[in-house]
Amino acid sequence: MKLNKFHKIGSVALLILLSIELNAQVIERKRPAEWDKLVYGGRFMDRFCPIPPIGELTYDTWGAKNVAPRYVDNGIEDSEWSYWGGNILRDTNGIYHLFVCRWREDSPKGHAEWPNSIVVHAKSINSLGPYKVDNIIGKGHNPEAFKLKDGRYVIYVIGGNYISQGIKGPWVKGKFDFNPRDRRILEGLSNLSFAQREDGSYIMVNRGGGIWFSKDGLSTYYQVTDKSVYPNVEGRFEDPVIWRDNVQYNMIVNDWLGRIAYYLRSKDGIHWVVDPGEAYSPGIAKYKDGTIEDWFKFERIKILQDEYGRAIQANFAVIDTLKSEDKPNDKHSSKNICIPLNKGVLMTILDKNKIDEKTKFIRVKIMAEEDFDPQSIIDVSTLRFGASEQVNFGKGSQVVKTEQIGKDLILTFDGKGNGITDNDFAAKLIGRTKEGDLLFGYARLPWLDYLEPALSSCLPVLRKNDNAYEFEMEVQNFGQVASKPSTIKIEQVSDNPMEIASGKIPILQPFEAITIKLKSKKELSQKSRVKVSIFSKGQLAEILEGELKSENIFH
Repeated sequence: MKLNKFHKIGSVALLILLSIELNAQVIERKRPAEWDKLVYGGRFMDRFCPIPPIGELTYDTWGAKNVAPRYVDNGIEDSEWSYWGGNILRDTNGIYHLFVCRWREDSPKGHAEWPNSIVVHAKSINSLGPYKVDNIIGKGHNPEAFKLKDGRYVIYVIGGNYISQGIKGPWVKGKFDFNPRDRRILEGLSNLSFAQREDGSYIMVNRGGGIWFSKDGLSTYYQVTDKSVYPNVEGRFEDPVIWRDNVQYNMIVNDWLGRIAYYLRSKDGIHWVVDPGEAYSPGIAKYKDGTIEDWFKFERIKILQDEYGRAIQANFAVIDTLKSEDKPNDKHSSKNICIPLNKGVLMTILDKNKIDEKTKFIRVKIMAEEDFDPQSIIDVSTLRFGASEQVNFGKGSQVVKTEQIGKDLILTFDGKGNGITDNDFAAKLIGRTKEGDLLFGYARLPWLDYLEPALSSCLPVLRKNDNAYEFEMEVQNFGQVASKPSTIKIEQVSDNPMEIASGKIPILQPFEAITIKLKSKKELSQKSRVKVSIFSKGQLAEILEGELKSENIFH
């Protein structure tokens, strides 16, 4: 398609803006005023713990003054290679496997050599490092490794993947298949992140914040969202990471120009809420004595999880200066670092009845763990429980009674001020230990279903059949359970919107697809814009809007 002068001007302006941003690498973002009212534990960034000693502190290494001295044995680094991205998997023998990419530090392009990076497999007996390269996987950038339900391993890289029967390889290069399903592919299919669902299927988020599902992690990924799930704020987003724990889906996405990241939560992986406060920003790499490794950029966050899915460690690609200032054979470079995270407590709401503003008391069980004794560690007077939007700001219910059941602790909260509404899918606890350390956790709401169907439609195709007009569209269930009887409606989008077709959707099993045929109540023009809505009892409506498709019936 030939661009007119206005498109050309817009393209030039965009290139100039991108050039300015790439050279600047930093734009100061103004924080919302409400973030100043957050209590400790109200933002994800509060979960970062001090980095323990790994080897010896040393000045004898590359890096600007702001990152020395440091523990060079944390993560992976050396003077020969620049490292970037990468995540960790733990095997059944307790060995930690880091899949990370690298390029030679003395490459003529410096940091700009990253498109030619290679993926390597490094191992350690400690999650924090040091990691030593064991073998080379192959060419690729921004790797993320995950294990399929059938035991195979997959390493995603931009533009493809590597697959192996075991974590040691050998690895076979391949590609994913993507079906956008009449939806925009936001920001392209790069910097992907994956999480396994309860049934072994996979959810994926791409760089632009689109949500996709695959039946087994390798078969086709289908897009189900039409808009970005990221925060509706000013930012240049990338580096999403997604993971599922025993309560909810979690996501962090980074505004790379603003050097500020955001934390999101979801019950189903499709509909997300953004928690207030920074998920991370420069300054999080610190030691117990207060010393900070002041890396210029923290990017490509990846999460190490425990057996409950809780985030116990974050890995970052870090660089000590502007990327453009990282030249060959100089003192600047990049590495992968590991920062431990406060994993939170395991807790369960014991009440089965729905909690609301009329609830008088709420009973919560805090489970004991091998390294956590709730009966002796918790400062009960500091605890607040309820909706996260209340608890994050120091509000919520307070403890009125405690009980000891075995090694566990039963807390009874005054229901007043819990703040839980129909919009909430998890309750939050914030408090302190008797030593003043952060204590937090999430619990599912017992009256909600967490495994739900997820019906989703493509745009309708208009066909002429015996002088009558008929719509055909594919509907598929991307949930983990069978769908319920549902209705589908097509509306014409105009100054005077009106329904032009409606019908029923039969019960569909997970990932089952069906073609729905509906008779049109109105003759439409070729450029008609329509909205398709699916309604299921107890669930949010699934809505897709776009231009009507047709099979050459217009002249």
